[in-house]
Amino acid sequence: MFELWQIWCIAGVIFFIIELFTPVLFFLNLGLACFIAAICAAFGVATIAQVIVFAIFGTIFLIWLRPVLMKRKKISEVETVDMYIGKTAKVIKTVTKDGGRIYIFDEEWPAVSQDGNTYNEGDMVTITKTENMLMYVEGKKTN
Repeated sequence: MFELWQIWCIAGVIFFIIELFTPVLFFLNLGLACFIAAICAAFGVATIAQVIVFAIFGTIFLIWLRPVLMKRKKISEVETVDMYIGKTAKVIKTVTKDGGRIYIFDEEWPAVSQDGNTYNEGDMVTITKTENMLMYVEGKKTN
């Protein structure tokens, strides 16, 4: 029905699909290892050797490639959130030192008052820092 190299390719595609739904950069490495094993299978390498190649490359990718990709992913996330610092946002739910909501770039974010003041709906505030998807704000009251 299927040749062994095709089965390795199907397994690799399945790992890639799983990675799309669980972006932990784990299954990507296994998918890449499957494709290397598929190349071995296409050249007629013994089945046990294909499994060993899969295990070796899967391990190498997990040890070497995953940390590199995770580091790049974290840098990308930090750059994305940090782009809000210094920008002006509109308060849509009263912001106090305990919480509230702001609106910026067509997005709604949780926010807290950095300077301890209370900002009411409609006030404009400046984002001073971000932490775990929480915006710290301060500014002049307009109401």
